[in-house]
Amino acid sequence: MQEKGKRENPGKRKPMAGRKSASGKKSAAGTGSPEEKARRKVLRKPDDKPFKKKRDEHPEGKTGFEKKFGKPQTGKFLSKKSREEDKPSEWKKSPVIRKKRISKSSYLKGTDDGLIRLNKFIADAGICSRREADTLIEAGVIKVNGVVVTQVGTKVSPSDKVQYGDQTLSREIMRYVLLNKPKGFITTTDDPYERKTVMQIVSSACKERIYPVGRLDRNTTGLLLLTNDGDLAKKLTHPSHRVMKLYHVTLDKNLTKKDMLAIAEGLELEDGFIKVDGIAYDQVSGSKKDIGLQLHSGRNRIVRRIFESLGYTVVNLDRVVYAGLTKKDLPRGKWRFLTETEVSFLKMK
Repeated sequence: MQEKGKRENPGKRKPMAGRKSASGKKSAAGTGSPEEKARRKVLRKPDDKPFKKKRDEHPEGKTGFEKKFGKPQTGKFLSKKSREEDKPSEWKKSPVIRKKRISKSSYLKGTDDGLIRLNKFIADAGICSRREADTLIEAGVIKVNGVVVTQVGTKVSPSDKVQYGDQTLSREIMRYVLLNKPKGFITTTDDPYERKTVMQIVSSACKERIYPVGRLDRNTTGLLLLTNDGDLAKKLTHPSHRVMKLYHVTLDKNLTKKDMLAIAEGLELEDGFIKVDGIAYDQVSGSKKDIGLQLHSGRNRIVRRIFESLGYTVVNLDRVVYAGLTKKDLPRGKWRFLTETEVSFLKMK
């Protein structure tokens, strides 16, 4: 007898035997007996199975594929070729044109078949840049083997005769000369007053016609690049490329801290506002007359005019760095050719 207040063990279930079935009779041996299985088999109907919609079944007797796309012609999916033929002409894909891979060395020389673009031929001849050469071609002033060419993108071989007006052009080798300019030489290719020019210093460098990139004053010393590469020269002198230049400036008196801060913050000159990229005292000499000045502006006499606006006189001005190039192992008044690495570095700027 179970004590009052105590419940039976809920996990313990009563045996199935002795329960009443649907007919009111007790099963002989529970749900697993043969009699119970036979009774369930008789009472079960075919329609008692759970409803399961057939795949792609449609109320109108069509499959989902036929309803959306129509009945296939062969009862199977059409081949890729048949489907492409059935498409409208504007849907059909154009044939894939694979570009031929060109090696890096072939690209630098022109093309892998020995032909080069006409505008590059003209630029290599030292006439102008490639973009300006395209303008000359469109203007009809360029002849190839005696025939006027106006189509931009035309290719020629090195043996073709290319003429600009009455002048026969010859493709030149690109030359890049770095000069450590001394005092007393002006930066020009020709001087009507017969003064000394930088071209006299580099006259023996090469037979190609090279010209200065930018300019340095007559009394300014330091790095000056000369080349016949018109594209690179235009790139290095354009303000948008912000080519960095570093100058060593020697003044007639000590530069005050106040004036140094004024230069760093920017000054208003007669031709507009100017702000340097950096300014500091020379740590090697320890003198406040020696100043390091970094800027990218290429305006005429800009360094001298900065200090003159504050009452200083520039005694010596030396450009020690130009576009990453330095004066290392290059004495004053001497020149050298740039290495391939240095040329590639300049073209990436």
